[in-house]
Amino acid sequence: MLRLTDIQLPLDHPESALKDAILHTLGIQEQELVSFAIFRRGYDARKKTAIVLIYTIDIETTVNDKVLARNAGKPRIGPTPDTSYHFVTHAEQAPEQRPVVIGFGPCGLFAGLLLAQMGFRPIILERGKAVRERTKDTWDLWRKRELTPESNVQFGEGGAGTFSDGKLYSQIKDPKHYGRKVLTEFVKAGAPEEIMYVSKPHIGTFRLVKMIEEMRTNIEALGGEIRFQQKVTDIDIQDGQVRGLHVNDGDYIKADHVVLAIGHSARDTFQMVHRRGVYVEAKPFSIGFRIEHPQSIIDQARFGPNAGNETLGAADYKLVHHAKNGRSVYSFCMCPGGTVVAAASEPGRVVTNGMSQYSRNERNANSAIVVGITPEDYPEHPLAGIDLQRKLEELAYEIGGSNYNAPGQLVGDFMAGRQSTELGEVIPSYKPGITLCDLAATLPKFAIDAMREAIPAFDKQIKGFAMKDAILTGVETRTSSPIRIKRNNDDLQSLNTKGLYPAGEGAGYAGGILSASVDGIKIAEAVALSMQSLGESC
Repeated sequence: MLRLTDIQLPLDHPESALKDAILHTLGIQEQELVSFAIFRRGYDARKKTAIVLIYTIDIETTVNDKVLARNAGKPRIGPTPDTSYHFVTHAEQAPEQRPVVIGFGPCGLFAGLLLAQMGFRPIILERGKAVRERTKDTWDLWRKRELTPESNVQFGEGGAGTFSDGKLYSQIKDPKHYGRKVLTEFVKAGAPEEIMYVSKPHIGTFRLVKMIEEMRTNIEALGGEIRFQQKVTDIDIQDGQVRGLHVNDGDYIKADHVVLAIGHSARDTFQMVHRRGVYVEAKPFSIGFRIEHPQSIIDQARFGPNAGNETLGAADYKLVHHAKNGRSVYSFCMCPGGTVVAAASEPGRVVTNGMSQYSRNERNANSAIVVGITPEDYPEHPLAGIDLQRKLEELAYEIGGSNYNAPGQLVGDFMAGRQSTELGEVIPSYKPGITLCDLAATLPKFAIDAMREAIPAFDKQIKGFAMKDAILTGVETRTSSPIRIKRNNDDLQSLNTKGLYPAGEGAGYAGGILSASVDGIKIAEAVALSMQSLGESC
C-alpha cells in the first residue's frame, strides 16, 4: 500500500472531498483507486476561523509502482510501513515455573496479555478487587466518605487509568509501533474504532471497565490466571536472584521471573522492595492543584466560532510556564468535560485526580496545574518523596475538614491571597465535597508563588483561564512515581536483582495508559526471551 501524508481539508468538508484530494495529489484516475483508509486524523486550530483537518491516508491503487516512481523524493508519498505486531517468541511448551506479574493496571495488563499470547501462562497478582467491585468501593468514597484502602481509584483491576479520561496518546518514541498493538487490542476489547486514527484518542471510564473485563477473559482463555486481593508482602531474593513471593494470605509462590508493575501509589510495596535491597532511587515528580473552568470557555478560547463542532469535540489544552523562581508550572492530565475525583488510597489523606467519560459532556473542564520538584527538595533518602506526598495529603485532609472533603479556593481569591468564603459561577465537581479555604497553606511557598505567576501567563494563551470564579482544588500529588526502580537497558531486569523486571509508571518508566501499556509489552518480550533462553539451555 501507499501512505499519503498531510492532506489538509476544511473542517466541515463533504465526504467526497477526501477521495478527490487523494486522486488529485496522486495524479490518478478514479478507476485506478482500489481502496483507502484513514491512518491518522488531526487538526490545525491556529486560525480559529479556518480550522483544517489534516489526514494521513493508506491507499491501494492498481498503479502503485507508477505512483511511487512519479513521486520519488517527495516526502508526502511512500510505501506504507509495517505497523503490525510481531511476537518475539512462543513457548514451545508450557513452562514448569510460570512468570508472575504483580499489578493489573495498564502495564501489568499488557505484560500479562502478551505473555499469555506467547504461551507462557502468567500468574497475575492484583492487590485490589475486580473492576466492578472496585468501582462500587470507589463510589463509596465519593458518595459516603468511606475509603477502602485496597480498592479505590489507585488500586484494583485496571489501575489508576480506569478512573481517568482514558487518554491513549503519548510522546514516547515508538519505533516498533507497540502503541499500535495497544490500540488494536483495545479495539478488539470493545473500544471505538476511531482510536486507531484520531490524533488524541480517548476512551473514558465506563468503556474502560467493559474493555478490561474482556481482556481479562482473553488472558484466562489463553492459560493466564488473575488472582485478586493478592498483595505481595515480601520478595524472596537469594544471591541476587528472585526465587519467590510471599502473599498476604500466607501463600508462597515460586517464581524466578517477576514483573513489578505496581503503579505509582503502591507505597508499602516500594518500602518492601527497598528494604529487600533492590536498587531504588528518588526521582522528580510534581505537586499542585486541580483547576476547573466552564468547558464552554475552553472551547471558545481554542476553537472560536467553531466551538461545539462535533468533529472537534470538547477542547483541551497543554500549558507550560517557567517561573522566575526557577520552577516549571504546567498543565497535566487535562480532562475536557470531566470531573475532579477523590483519589486517596490511604486513610486520613486527600488526593485529587481528573476523570472524563467518553462523551466528555460534563459542564466543567479540569486539569492539574502542577509545579515540578526534584530530589533536591527531598534529599533525605530514596523514599523521601513518598514522605513529602504523605505530608501534603495529610495537610489537605486536615484543612478540608478531616472528612475527605478537599480544600478549595476561587482563582481570584488565590491570586489575591485571601480565603474564599463563597462559590461563584463555577460549581466544583469534586465529591464528596470541598471546603473553601486559603490554599496557600497546603503547598510549599515556592509552588504557590510559581502558580500565581503562571495563571496570568496561561490566561494569555487560553482567554478566561484566570477567571475569578474558576475553582482550584487540592492537592494533586500523584502525577508520577516519586521513585525509580532502575533496570538494565539490555535485559530490562533490576540493576542488582536478577529475575525482577521493574515496569511501568510505578517503577518510573511510564506516564499514562499508553506509555505504561507499551512498557508492559517491552517487559513481556524480555521475560519471554529470558525464559525461552533458559529453557533451551536446560
